[in-house]
Amino acid sequence: MTELPIPKLYSGKVRDIYDLGGDRLLMVASDRMSAFDVVMAEEIPDKGRVLTATSDYWFERVADLVASHLLSTDVAELDVDLPPDADLAGRIMICRRAEMLPVECIVRGYLAGSAWKDYRASGSMNGVALPAGLLESSRFPEPVFTPSTKAELGDHDENISFERAVDLVGRERAEQLRDVSLAIYERASAVAAERGLLVADTKFEFGLIDGELVLCDEVLTPDSSRFWPADRWEPGSTPPAFDKQPLRDYLDGLDWDKKPPPPPLSDELVAETRARYVDAYERITGLRFADWPGVTA
Repeated sequence: MTELPIPKLYSGKVRDIYDLGGDRLLMVASDRMSAFDVVMAEEIPDKGRVLTATSDYWFERVADLVASHLLSTDVAELDVDLPPDADLAGRIMICRRAEMLPVECIVRGYLAGSAWKDYRASGSMNGVALPAGLLESSRFPEPVFTPSTKAELGDHDENISFERAVDLVGRERAEQLRDVSLAIYERASAVAAERGLLVADTKFEFGLIDGELVLCDEVLTPDSSRFWPADRWEPGSTPPAFDKQPLRDYLDGLDWDKKPPPPPLSDELVAETRARYVDAYERITGLRFADWPGVTA
């Protein structure tokens, strides 16, 4: 992606963060694709726009539950002399600067992904024993808060217990993170159900602005969440997911050690992944992706 004429503070697996001065940051969602915490060599066209559009949709719909860092997604509000090839339309968030908390807040409604792998190996999830005999994709009686620590680029996130989260942020803040995360998940699940979808699990990040808890980064996107068609869910099987799980499955089937360099992705797999992300946005929001700024195809 074209470099911008403003100070870059951070370049992550997907997002680049720039300093807009004062208490404002610019977050740019690239088309980079990561899997198993490794960034692929190929980009997924419009992926950054899908993440931005989806997050914008959800920030608005959970605003009564928790404030957010988002100020605007409009490039016209950037007081920056942009290069002509910057390609920022539809992929930016102008945000308030927040002090990020060192805990990723994962909520699971179903036994899937890394939680299923942990359960098969140890019979537990985040250090908590689960009943024997659960099947893949089993629904939990109630959504479960399973925090993790955020890894450095190239490392894997570490699942932690709730008590470990308390050690990191204090009991009152940890309980607040848990309660708000569960409330957002319940709201999202209700919205998704209206569209015939299940939210199997999702991940939130929070920060503090003047001591107030705010929702940050991305919200309920195909990158941070696992969405399933409700009519395809059945315990003991993996429903087709509107996320990057098919890409993970493809990579899992290769003789690859999950370390850089990543294996190449075919043009067909890139196109299929883009279509899956766009489909996720349209199914989740009920909106046309073609109407989002910057989309040309």
